[in-house]
Amino acid sequence: MGPPNAGKSTLFNRLMCRESNRAYRLGSDKKKGRSIGRIGYRNPSKRSGGAIVSPVAGTTRDRRECIGSLGGITFRLIDTAGVDGEKIDVAFGKKNKTSMEGAMIRQTMEAARVSDLVLLLFDGRLGITSDLLETIRWLRKINHAPKPIDSDTDDNSNSFQSSNRHHHREIVILANKLEGDRWASMDKDNVLDNLAEISRAGLGDPIPVSAEHGDGMADIAVLIAKLTREKRARLGLPEESDSDDDGEMKKTDNEIKPLQLAILGRQNVGKSTLVNSLLGEERVIAGEIPGLTRDAISVPWYWKGKPVKIVDTAGIRRGAKRERSNEIEDLAVLDAMRAMKLADVAVLVLDAQARNIQRQELAIADSVVREGRSLVVAANKMDLIVDADYTAHDFACAVQDQIEQRFPMLRKTPVVAMSSLNGENVHKLMPVVFKARERWARVIPTGMLNRWLEEVVDEHSPPMQQGRPTKIKYILQTKGRPPTFLLFCNVTELPIPYLRYLTRSFQDSFDMFGMEVRLVVKKSAENPFSNKSTTNKATGVGGWQGRQKRFVAGLKRTGTPLLKGKRTQRKK
Repeated sequence: MGPPNAGKSTLFNRLMCRESNRAYRLGSDKKKGRSIGRIGYRNPSKRSGGAIVSPVAGTTRDRRECIGSLGGITFRLIDTAGVDGEKIDVAFGKKNKTSMEGAMIRQTMEAARVSDLVLLLFDGRLGITSDLLETIRWLRKINHAPKPIDSDTDDNSNSFQSSNRHHHREIVILANKLEGDRWASMDKDNVLDNLAEISRAGLGDPIPVSAEHGDGMADIAVLIAKLTREKRARLGLPEESDSDDDGEMKKTDNEIKPLQLAILGRQNVGKSTLVNSLLGEERVIAGEIPGLTRDAISVPWYWKGKPVKIVDTAGIRRGAKRERSNEIEDLAVLDAMRAMKLADVAVLVLDAQARNIQRQELAIADSVVREGRSLVVAANKMDLIVDADYTAHDFACAVQDQIEQRFPMLRKTPVVAMSSLNGENVHKLMPVVFKARERWARVIPTGMLNRWLEEVVDEHSPPMQQGRPTKIKYILQTKGRPPTFLLFCNVTELPIPYLRYLTRSFQDSFDMFGMEVRLVVKKSAENPFSNKSTTNKATGVGGWQGRQKRFVAGLKRTGTPLLKGKRTQRKK
């Protein structure tokens, strides 16, 4: 944590363990489709899943958690919003507590409350600022004071400070943006004076680091290793776990993979409110201002004992509606699309006030299906249009009909009408999501598939191609997630209308709605037992005319006639 634009997100990305935070990605379509172009996000290779980094102060708003790794030690890492004097006044009730700054500082306070080590960053070249001094005073108060600090403090902050009464945390100051060692010999920057001044704050000597270039990471690794040993000793844990236990733990973790759930939609449709309603806490910042969420915030969660990783994403607008000078929104959309590509199930949140499905929402749904994810629609804000004569079921059916009219491939997609602000029907979403994941990962036996294929072909046989009847011999499933099937035919491809007919019948028979059913055609051999090396390849005219033709060809080729009755060249 630290003042705005101190390099917190850059350090967060450097300490992030890419291997531990890598979600499993399943076969996606790498080709750029029309929906991706309509959504308008740029080259995905520029982003690798870290926090959004921008020179604009206040880019980070929510607290973002991940698994960090440094020096062979893993730990829980939290990135927070920039802290300044105004936000601290909001935290202690001196200003508007319902503002966006109030939500941001509450997220930062929660991160500080659960931490064992606070890395307080500041710009070593800029020097000591009033925001940094206010942050230091605030950290020292919440770290040591057993009583409320201000009479204006509300009940929530009183309980916050009382919960920290016996929780001592280590606070270390990092002087960031000090690359190399030239700053130690340059007097005009006054870096040494800044380090000497900050050391008088009572938190020890600062550590010069460079989050951008990786300088000073060894000192942070030594500090983390020391605190890790102390905490393990305090909890009565051994210093190093047994390798067999680690193997069993990794095996258990791999067997029970959490459900990857991405919340997608346009701006200001209630995605963050839905996440908070599901979690039962103010985990992400929500409000009426469009574009509050920027980073894709991943939150581990358990729903009825089942592990879930729910990801709140930024609102996705069309590229034409975004300001070209605002790179932050483009990066936020990139993060949202990356979360969709790593998800098992994507929940598309709609706004009931719009009355109709927007073109951008259809583009998002198209991207979800083309990527091979399972789609569930959450029709939010139903309390604004539902009355005694128009129920939530009617609203859900109307949304489903609109989707089917504009996108026939997504007919009968699961739709849950809800109000995330009031909590109405929010509890119905997760059962639908888990059923969608089960259908998406389902493996169908080959015998059942071929019985279905026989019935479908008998009802409507495939059309003839090049004057020959088309035969579909058998079908088998190559993989699930998304469901992919291989059709063995006597042709290289089937007509698109007939493939649509097969897909529609397959969805009706096996309840594969809200996802793409991939049917791949493969031409099988005419006769698998034929040996082409022994097959008579002679063609053309036979009898004496054929013999005469071969005789003349042999003379022209070798100058000697072939033996009578032989087609091979005579040996000399």
